[in-house]
Amino acid sequence: METCLTCLNLSGERRISPGPYIYQGTHWIVDHAYPTTHLGWLVILPKRHIEALHELTREEFQELAEIEYRLLQVMHTDSSVLKEYMMCFAEGQGFAHVHIHVVPRPVDLPAEIKGPRVFALLAVDAEHAIPAQEITAFCEEFTRKLQALP
Repeated sequence: METCLTCLNLSGERRISPGPYIYQGTHWIVDHAYPTTHLGWLVILPKRHIEALHELTREEFQELAEIEYRLLQVMHTDSSVLKEYMMCFAEGQGFAHVHIHVVPRPVDLPAEIKGPRVFALLAVDAEHAIPAQEITAFCEEFTRKLQALP
């Protein structure tokens, strides 16, 4: 069986993001994707290992919908964000565990990386990624904004 990097991340055995979790709910965790050159690229992770969306319970879907709503409300407060992308493939090596990418699409995103080509912003090694301290500061600030929503 292939090693699940998401499960290792969730257990704390091998964290992916250098920042703290943005949200920890009953069924879901929100983390910052890493490495990346795109600040604000969030990933929603189910706490239990599942490999297809149809495996989610009604309760997990209900919490997911609320998280997605809240994340998008906070992202939308940034005037540089035109819209938001949400994607779920769970097909990458080591990443069969369902995870939902929530990506702020800036006004000035180059045409060559719009839509699914935005994943080019994850095709970077740690040396060329956003520095860990910036990710941490972003996660802490985003968490504060999320908690301040009514």
